[in-house]
Amino acid sequence: MRWFETRGPVYPEDNYVVVRRDELSDFVKRIERGRYIVLFAPRQTGKTSFFRNALTTLEDERNTYFPIHLNFEGYVDSDADAFYRSLCKEICKKIKSVFQKRGQSPSDALNRFLANAQITEPISMREFFEDLGNLLGDQQFVMIIDEFDSIPRDALRGFLHSFRQIYLSGRERCPHSISIVGVKNITQLNYDRSISPFNIQDEFKLPNFTLEQVQELFSQYTDEVGQPFTPETLEAIHKQTAGQPVLVNRFAQILTEEMEIPKSEPITMEHFLEAHVQLLRGRSTNIEHLVTNIRRDRRFETLLMKIASYDEGVDFNLDSDIINELAIYGVIAEGADGMCEIINPIYQYRIIRVFKPIVNGLEQEYLPEDNRTEFQDYLTPDGQIQMTALLDNFRDFIARVGFKILQVPDTPQEYVGQHLLFAYLEQFVQIVGGTLYLEVPTGRGRMDILIHHNQRKYIVETKIWGGVSRYQAGKAQLAAYVKLERAEEGYYVVFDHRSTPEPRVETETLDRLTIRSYVIPVIQERPSN
Repeated sequence: MRWFETRGPVYPEDNYVVVRRDELSDFVKRIERGRYIVLFAPRQTGKTSFFRNALTTLEDERNTYFPIHLNFEGYVDSDADAFYRSLCKEICKKIKSVFQKRGQSPSDALNRFLANAQITEPISMREFFEDLGNLLGDQQFVMIIDEFDSIPRDALRGFLHSFRQIYLSGRERCPHSISIVGVKNITQLNYDRSISPFNIQDEFKLPNFTLEQVQELFSQYTDEVGQPFTPETLEAIHKQTAGQPVLVNRFAQILTEEMEIPKSEPITMEHFLEAHVQLLRGRSTNIEHLVTNIRRDRRFETLLMKIASYDEGVDFNLDSDIINELAIYGVIAEGADGMCEIINPIYQYRIIRVFKPIVNGLEQEYLPEDNRTEFQDYLTPDGQIQMTALLDNFRDFIARVGFKILQVPDTPQEYVGQHLLFAYLEQFVQIVGGTLYLEVPTGRGRMDILIHHNQRKYIVETKIWGGVSRYQAGKAQLAAYVKLERAEEGYYVVFDHRSTPEPRVETETLDRLTIRSYVIPVIQERPSN
């Protein structure tokens, strides 16, 4: 039986695989046209597996194409001289390997060429490919170069200029097509700004899985094992991961291997919620990479919280070192409107947890002194959450602590209210036995906290005050989202950092749904004596 893989390339004979037929067809068509293709995307987005499939497709047309796959990762600490010498040996080895897999032998002339070939710098590299093209005859030589951003810095400029010269030399050229694959794009690799734009490149994008592709992936498991997933479960997996390949497969691993759900039972939303908690709070390579990367610079917190909290958003400007770095790490991407978006709700949840103080110093003041049963008071006798009372208490808590809110460690004052709300609700959920996760319906400017408890869903949206019109528009947005999620009511918490805030508590009916709104003042400076 096959399995879901998260630790490296996937193989159809061993793993459940998204074929990406449309993307593969597009990519091969570009190769047929002799394009010099670049693909730069964060790690663990399925690049290596995709190009393995592309090589297989090209190999099926062996009379037309002669494809090889190179990996530059081993050159990260090399200089240009060592790089070119090793590159020559690696290309020759790959060429021989292709002949061997085909059950063929190179011609005597090609054997002599490979035995004596040398590449020492860009000019000899161009001469190497010119001679190779003549010896391969009618076969079009194709190279796919993975981990390209590990190329030595002192080799980058000459390498790119040489391939630009080859590309412009005419239709009968060798290589016929090149694909450069990496994390950093060529502009980002141009450390000393000495390289003119690689303006022959044809940029190829490998998107995350669509909902249909997620459904196809899981249907392979169902067809083999006989265990179905309910449609809403697959929709929830896609929504929470935004189709990120490793996260999708990690969900699948938890559900099909680790939770020991009887194979005779369908996998439902109840199972999803349990797996979701494990993914949100557990350890995995993908999440550890995320956490490590966003901890590199404390400025990341301010930017990421601004993306999540403000309607006006942040321009996706790769000339900004901070935005550029977060994009390389796969934390943010450009939205349809040109603004920054956090990639998916799972990442946003972990971002909040990373920047949330382990102890904020105010935990003992969450509840009023006359409350002796702690958070259990906010459950009805039949186990439903009294969300209005719970949020009323949070509003009162912010008022009770006053200027102490400024003492919360390692937290920008602008976002301390949201950090405290998240910590408050998370502690409540842990005590009463529910689950909490985030949704990011618009990609930025709002953060919806979803709480599941006793088979009921509660939605809390939080923002920072951005004016009356945005406040009112936010209510309508929330009502639409509550309706989409088939919940019964929504709660809207807006933090007001102005010097003269206007606290509000309003309960309204919008589109036959109950929306309770709070505008909560947050003290920005300690009052003078």
